[in-house]
Order: sequence, then structure tokens, then C-alpha cells
Amino acid sequence: MKILLVFRLVRVVLHMLAGMATCALVFPWIGGAARNGHIRRWSRELLAMCNVTVELAADGAPVLAHAMVVANHVSWLDIFVINALYPCRFVAKAEIRSWPLAGWLAHQAGTVFIARGNRRDLRHIFKGLVHNLQAGERVAFFPEGTTAAQGTLLPFHANLFEAAIDAGVQVQPFALSYVDGEGGAHPAVDFVGEMSFVESMIAILKGTRVHARVHALPALASVGAHRRELAEVAHQAVASALGIPTVPFTQEKSGT
Repeated sequence: MKILLVFRLVRVVLHMLAGMATCALVFPWIGGAARNGHIRRWSRELLAMCNVTVELAADGAPVLAHAMVVANHVSWLDIFVINALYPCRFVAKAEIRSWPLAGWLAHQAGTVFIARGNRRDLRHIFKGLVHNLQAGERVAFFPEGTTAAQGTLLPFHANLFEAAIDAGVQVQPFALSYVDGEGGAHPAVDFVGEMSFVESMIAILKGTRVHARVHALPALASVGAHRRELAEVAHQAVASALGIPTVPFTQEKSGT
């Protein structure tokens, strides 16, 4: 078992190193469409090495090519699961940048990192997001602000929803879930508490096959909306898709 785990870890590390080489040597010379193709293919290969399969819910809504995507946040897998289907420019917490190899890769793939409590950083990033959205890019972020165990959903912070309003683009919620062979929440996926990235990866590599499910939900119009309203409606939509009860938002809960 230990030999198999080491083999899997080595494969993942080599795949990440290959991805770093592609980012450094290929990405500067190709356009956005070709880069997204590389990101999609690389993400699928990484997930396969981690024994993770990805499926799009059959009863989901059509996925928009140009929108702000918001999703619940369960694991470091989330970014790669979404990118395996629909590559996005992600907004993520600054801590992810320090993850071994994966943090550098996420940065090179276009992820924007936000430092907690840094209002100047947030304002600068906000302007960039509006520009990206207006340029036709698909931007994604996790409005919970941190990961939460499956079966729970933290309140959605409303601040970044303003970028969709200013850019005049729709907001499309995604509901992410990870199940085992029996259809229950997979025990190895939750990335919460003091667990490190390496510990989480080892738990996934040692566990049984993971079935990642992406449920695309109907897009929400942002024109004329308020960021708190968008955050609340998106939260309710994701909670409903995951079968999680919700409570009414308050101004403080929505992160305004």
C-alpha cells in the first residue's frame, strides 16, 4: 500500500512539474483559447491521477461562456474540477499561493489571490475583475471565503458580486459535491481545520475513488441588482441543489 501511495505521489509531482514547464515555456506564446485547452486537459489528467472522476449534472442549466461563476468551497480539488470542464480565471485566498507546486501553478493559470483584511488589495483586484469580465472572460470565486465540510454551507460574502454588477454580466452558481461509490459524501475530500495541502492530497490518494459532481444552476441577472441580493439568491440556489437548509442572510453575514 505504501509503495502504491509513493508511486501515486510521484506521478502527481511529475505532472505538476510538467504543468509548471508548460506555464513557463508555452503560455507566454499562445492565446487564451489555447491556454484554456491546456488547463482543461492538464486538470483532467491531474484528477485522474488522484482517482477523481468528474461529471456535469444532467439536469443542470446551460453553462454560460461569459459569466461570473460562484461555487461552494469544499477542497483544493474544486479549482481543478471546475477547470477540467470550464476553465476560469479564479479569485482565491492568498494562502493558496503558498501550497507546494499547486500554488505556483494556480497563479500561472491566472488565479488572482486576495489577502484577508487588505482593503487596498481588494479594491485593486476588484477593478481587474471588472476589466476581465468586460473583456469576455469567465471569472470564478468561492464566496464562502474558506472551505467548509460537505453537508454545510457558510454564508456568502457579497463584496465581489459587485464586480458582476459593474461589468453587466450574469452570475452563475455551481454546486460542487464529492461522493463515494455508494453515493454518500466522500470522507477523504473535506479540507478543513488545520489540515495541510499535503495531508489532504495523501488522504485522497489513499482513499477510494472520488466522484466529483458539478451542478450548474440557472444564471442570475446582475443588472439593477444589489450585491447582497445576488449573494443571497446564489447561496439559496447552491444550498437547495446540495440539499442544505438555509437561514435568512443578515448584512453582517453577507460580508458587506
